[in-house]
Amino acid sequence: MNNIATPEQVTATALLLVGYAAVILFFVVRGALRIKSMADYAVGSVRFSPIAVGLSLAASMTSAATFIINPGFIALYGLSGMLSFGVVMPLASMISLVVFTKGFRKHGQTVKALTLAQWIGSRFQSTGLTRYFGWLSLLLITFIVLICVGLTQVLSNALNAPPLPVLVGIVVFIFGYMMFGGANSMVYTNTIQALLKLVVAVVLLTSGYEHFSQGVHGFLAKLAAIDPALTHATNPQSYLFRDYFEIIFCQIVIGVAIVCQPHLITKSLLLDNERDVNRYLLTAVLVLTVFFSVVFAGLYARLAFPGLQLNGQELKMDKIMSAYVVREFPVYVGLLVIMGLISAGISTLESLIQSLSSTITSDIIKPLLSPTVFSGTGGFRREIWLNRLVITVLGAVAIWLSYDQLLNAKLSVAIFAQNGVYAYFAAAFVPISFGIFLRDAPRLAVTVASVTALLVHFGVYYGRLTPYMQLPVRNPGVSAALGIVAAVVVGGVLYLALHRASVPEKTVAVAA
Repeated sequence: MNNIATPEQVTATALLLVGYAAVILFFVVRGALRIKSMADYAVGSVRFSPIAVGLSLAASMTSAATFIINPGFIALYGLSGMLSFGVVMPLASMISLVVFTKGFRKHGQTVKALTLAQWIGSRFQSTGLTRYFGWLSLLLITFIVLICVGLTQVLSNALNAPPLPVLVGIVVFIFGYMMFGGANSMVYTNTIQALLKLVVAVVLLTSGYEHFSQGVHGFLAKLAAIDPALTHATNPQSYLFRDYFEIIFCQIVIGVAIVCQPHLITKSLLLDNERDVNRYLLTAVLVLTVFFSVVFAGLYARLAFPGLQLNGQELKMDKIMSAYVVREFPVYVGLLVIMGLISAGISTLESLIQSLSSTITSDIIKPLLSPTVFSGTGGFRREIWLNRLVITVLGAVAIWLSYDQLLNAKLSVAIFAQNGVYAYFAAAFVPISFGIFLRDAPRLAVTVASVTALLVHFGVYYGRLTPYMQLPVRNPGVSAALGIVAAVVVGGVLYLALHRASVPEKTVAVAA
């Protein structure tokens, strides 16, 4: 193992982690004291300001992928990756967020949905759809793995520690306190994390200012001297940014659908009234714009490690950003950045644990048990303890899968995570979009469309269909985008067919 940090950095990082943990636990205890039901855990019982909820959304939407993993792609492949992950996808996702939020919130408030699966099931009056999306949410474990790997890479570098004990410590601490705080504490902690991430984003974006001493052309010349492909809008030698179909079309489709994740779109249900929505969205979009820009720092990292080597050894993609931070910044600035990178991961991890455990508890396990188990005065406590057991199991699975990715990732843990997460929101896109924008969307149309998205995504990916799936590392963005397009087409055709078929029946009924 390469020791990057100095003894002074190791000591300072350890002390700062203790302080950070103490602050987090303070807010967890404060939030836990207000939990009186499973609904309080899932969507909160405290009235939060729209600015705080907007910051919480921005913190949840930009995770370790944005701050730690994706900059590695940009370091490897240059401006083509920046165009894809730093421009196209963020623009599409923020526009989609604004369009989807108001319609989703209106129905969510009406039915008092606690989870995204419940929202879909209620909208189409189908307990089967609720169960289906409850089980489908297990795919989001892959995103939890990505964050755990990202956090482990940062802290193992900063502490000069082996990855396994660091990984176990991260999971035990974060999953442990999420058993108690839920949505109440999460908004507090996410707000702190978002503010810290804002500061760190500015530090990272300005960290390579000296490379612009000869202007933008001078900066590009430095990249071109390492590899001319780093300065081109497409990179045919990459696995993800080979042409504009991958960089623009697929990323627009993915960006539009990406908000259809339970830890993102349900955040609006924390708002107390409708007039708060605009301030919530404005806050989220402004902060997200800064956060998404952080991937540009990957270009600074490539200039710092032109040969992608550290101490004579190959620098794996997932370690590039953490190595850059530890090596390039003075001790105390480095500590601030490390805290920001940790916050980037923890903020989304908290949201995922909260939403996924709520879904597993409420939509998968609870319907399988007798209603009497959760009735009476002790019913609430039994449901909370069941939720804590679910979190414990999730933590154990996260350690197992994360350690495997630390040892055996193909290019990056991001490929593993994208395959699962993209499958989830590809399947959810038509039910959510039709549920929001089409008042009379038939249940059959959205169900078949959702299954179509899964079949196309996994069929293209694992069947190695299309020229994009022929290399050792496959791009899940291509298969997911094709799955989403297929789902929209199938859902749209069924909607029109079923809608037209119902018109004669209505006409006959009126005539009779």
